[in-house]
Amino acid sequence: QVQLVESGGGLVQPGGSLRLSCAASGFTFSSYWMNWVRQAPGKGLEWVSDINSGGGTTYYADSVKGRFTISRDNAKNTLYLQMNSLKPEDTAVYYCAKIASTWELDLWGQGTQVTVSS
Repeated sequence: QVQLVESGGGLVQPGGSLRLSCAASGFTFSSYWMNWVRQAPGKGLEWVSDINSGGGTTYYADSVKGRFTISRDNAKNTLYLQMNSLKPEDTAVYYCAKIASTWELDLWGQGTQVTVSS
């Protein structure tokens, strides 16, 4: 029953906003760093953002810094990615992942499609 389930993706116009959610179950969510990665059509995986277990430390890729905000609600076992000022180049499948103590991404969600287009 260890799993991550992303939701909230969809079609949005350039300049718009979208909030992704990642529901975690089967492990002690509050004990782990989490991250978001994405995969654009025809491209490899791209790291987007990390957040520590308590939510007080965050990191962002340069491509999304200032536009995206990662957060978490440990009481709800949920990770979030607030995406503002979306650009067509943000179009990708977005995945949340659990970061193991070895820094391996050892648990992935199924992904949610984000399409930014007019």
